[in-house]
Amino acid sequence: MATPGIEDTFDVANPLDVVEELVSSNQWPFDRTGDDELSVCVQGSWCDYNLGFSFAEGQGTLQVACAYDTRIPKHRLAEVHALLALVNERMFLGHFDVWSEDGTPMFRHALLVRGGPAPTPAQVGAMIDIALSECERYYPAFQYVLWGGKSAREAMDAAMLETQGEA
Repeated sequence: MATPGIEDTFDVANPLDVVEELVSSNQWPFDRTGDDELSVCVQGSWCDYNLGFSFAEGQGTLQVACAYDTRIPKHRLAEVHALLALVNERMFLGHFDVWSEDGTPMFRHALLVRGGPAPTPAQVGAMIDIALSECERYYPAFQYVLWGGKSAREAMDAAMLETQGEA
């Protein structure tokens, strides 16, 4: 899923300004709640994804969290945690976790921006692409565990099944 970019020509102090420019150029609905938070909704092939961007100036990080629009029932939480372990060992950038307050599964990744210029639109676009593609890739596994009653291993085996040949 490629995110159309904007020119890498502007320089800003707050990385969320770059995020805002990028999501505006894609005409995605977003809400900038302050200098340190921006949320945007992006349509995926499985569901709509809610991306939350946070800028922690003290840490010098820009974080993206991409949440699935589902809640984990308490009786499936242990199996979801087993699934998280299997998924996360395959991750190169970012990780999946469960927001403890409301049981929302999400992908999170942070970009260190301390000591350098604001991230480029291409870097922010890559953050969005990675978050969305990882959420799309593992969506079926989460659904198999949550609503299909499958074990974490069964869900991963089914979701990561590579088709070969042609029909």
